[in-house]
Amino acid sequence: MSMNFDLSIEISEEYDFSSGGLSKIEQNPWVKNQWPLVYFIQNRSEKLAYVGESTNASSRFKNHLSNPQRLKLNKISIIGSDKFNKSATLDLEANLIQYLTAEGSYSLQNGNHGLINHNYYQQDLYKNLFHEVWKKLLEKKIVTKTLSEIENSELFKYSPYKTLNEDQFNSVLEILNGLVGKKSNQIFVRGSAGTGKTILATYLIKLLNTNFDDNLDDINENELTELNYVRKFRSKYPNPKIGLVVAMSSLRTTLENVFKNMPGLKATMVISPADTFKLKEKYDLLIVDESHRLRQYKNISWRGAFKANNQKLGLGDEGNELDWILANSKNQIFFYDSAQSVKPSDISEKHFKKLLDSDKSVKLELKSQMRVKGEDNNNYISFVDDLLHVKPKEQVFSPRGYDLLFFDSFEQMYQELKKKEEQFGLSRMVAGYAWEWLSDPKRKPKPKANVTDFDFDGLKFKWNSTHIDWVNSPNAFNEIGCIHTTQGYDLNFTGVIFGWEIDYNPQTNKIEIDATKYFDKYGRIGADETELKNYIINIYKTIMFRGVRGTYIYACNPNMKEYLKRHIETFVPSIGIRFLDYDKVKPYVNSVPFLDIKAAAGGFSGFQNYKELKWVELPENIAARKGYFVCQVVGDSMNKEIPNGSLCLFKQDEGGSRNGKIVLVECSDIQDADTGASFTVKEYSSVKSKDKDGWAHEKIVLKPRSTFSTYKDIVLTMEDMSSYKVIGLFDRVIL
Repeated sequence: MSMNFDLSIEISEEYDFSSGGLSKIEQNPWVKNQWPLVYFIQNRSEKLAYVGESTNASSRFKNHLSNPQRLKLNKISIIGSDKFNKSATLDLEANLIQYLTAEGSYSLQNGNHGLINHNYYQQDLYKNLFHEVWKKLLEKKIVTKTLSEIENSELFKYSPYKTLNEDQFNSVLEILNGLVGKKSNQIFVRGSAGTGKTILATYLIKLLNTNFDDNLDDINENELTELNYVRKFRSKYPNPKIGLVVAMSSLRTTLENVFKNMPGLKATMVISPADTFKLKEKYDLLIVDESHRLRQYKNISWRGAFKANNQKLGLGDEGNELDWILANSKNQIFFYDSAQSVKPSDISEKHFKKLLDSDKSVKLELKSQMRVKGEDNNNYISFVDDLLHVKPKEQVFSPRGYDLLFFDSFEQMYQELKKKEEQFGLSRMVAGYAWEWLSDPKRKPKPKANVTDFDFDGLKFKWNSTHIDWVNSPNAFNEIGCIHTTQGYDLNFTGVIFGWEIDYNPQTNKIEIDATKYFDKYGRIGADETELKNYIINIYKTIMFRGVRGTYIYACNPNMKEYLKRHIETFVPSIGIRFLDYDKVKPYVNSVPFLDIKAAAGGFSGFQNYKELKWVELPENIAARKGYFVCQVVGDSMNKEIPNGSLCLFKQDEGGSRNGKIVLVECSDIQDADTGASFTVKEYSSVKSKDKDGWAHEKIVLKPRSTFSTYKDIVLTMEDMSSYKVIGLFDRVIL
């Protein structure tokens, strides 16, 4: 990619969009020269707009002016660049449509057909350009919200105007082909968390509810195929009765709000499984999101209403919400992931198997990860699955472009998450059901106002105060959510708390579950040991997939903590001390050297070369004495004495007895498990023997002082002595 690629952009003046104003528009250089361009037509007072792109804009504008819908618009702006090509303008058009619909200043007249992301030459440069375009729109007060504000909104996250990847778009074509074909009335789409199932569901319901009466020049073959399928569907069902079925009440409320604010859609299109009975005739199509959360007559609180719906269909207690949907609709699209089934009330996979085995069913699978950012997004999904089924590789998994960290300290995780909340928003803590809901307002007797559910070393929190759209509620960051308030939602960062109910057994190398510490009443009744374990693992898997930018992890049980740390990088706190400029340094008077044992490449022979060292202030209560230095101790091999990431004061070694003391050792033949460097901090122990020349070391043992059994003694024999050197003696932890 050329670093000298000068990509600038122009947004023209606002021209009158009318037959009389067309001659002036045609004098715009981008229009006049038939250059690829993007345009924005709007009516501010009516809050209506249309976004388009073209290589023959003059002809396109004449077509628009013959469209009664476009006559409601009165101003047009041309967006141009001498570096534009067809791919770039399509990309910019799609981005503008996505963000403008969610921004809220305008109701777009655009349909959502053909919004597909194609890879093209220097795409990253053009994507960066979109930020400049939006900045100019803000300056012109055409829009009022920043990109980050929009990206955190549910209107953006679940917009039917989202750009699809090729995996999703091809699935759309197959779904549409299935709907208009003679063979199929049931379409089954599998996809793990983050593959865009909900996005695809909202895209389809918008697409199938759109009348395409616009001139459709400048469209590609794939778009034309898509539109022809839609026209066939609309010919078959002229005024289609389509519903989006969402079993989870929280997500359903969120999507109702999205549909309410989306042109061409209505909140009433989003329904519960029970709502499918409300029409006097069958739905033409029901699109079922999160189908794995459809319920059966088991472990539910509303058994009377459930039984009544079964009776309407002549079904007994074996009837379920899947039966209702099949009975109350002509066609169905199911989006499904068995790995996200989390309660005994969820319909088992065997019920869906009947559909999958049917000749009338079209089977599809979404594979591309859409939620998790970074180069290793699909690898992260498989890593989490392997981790929770105890099949991971031994090395630590560090996904590129994604912030995955384990925290020894809950407080540290909370503070880091707080920073992310301030920076990006939508950063939330989520836990398994290992704590009673003492603050439940429905609890009897009524809980006191100050009661809390969690206590992590004095940091106290309540469970989510609302079930409905909790992630966007005002106090969400200071609460801890559960699976039912987060499943189906996107977060920027998730702080996942592994509770007391889940543990790792190092003897059997298996995940174990303690049912007595699992407090979801309806989540365990009727489930045997194996089923409950699967539900709990699915819960943690699902909440670990919520974070778009990163996932932070804390575990309560020591063995679980040790297991997770073997495979996930451990958070190391940033250094909280003040480094002094050399002109302010008074060696060993106001400061001591700081030595980076992770970065050090050769001993500490340069102690006397003051100018090449970093110097740090010590706390007021610690004197800066000659021969002392500070370094950061990374890892858990000494966590009984030195917490991971601590800044410690050491004294240069001057010989003498070291037995039983904690030392900083350099040994070129070893590599510390935590730092990956040839320096390690351990307890010193030596075994000596007497020979004709006096006493000599038989072996030296460097012992960990850790709560984790994975850290082993480092044994140095006579052959190792030449490569070994004690650098300093541990004095104290200073931070």
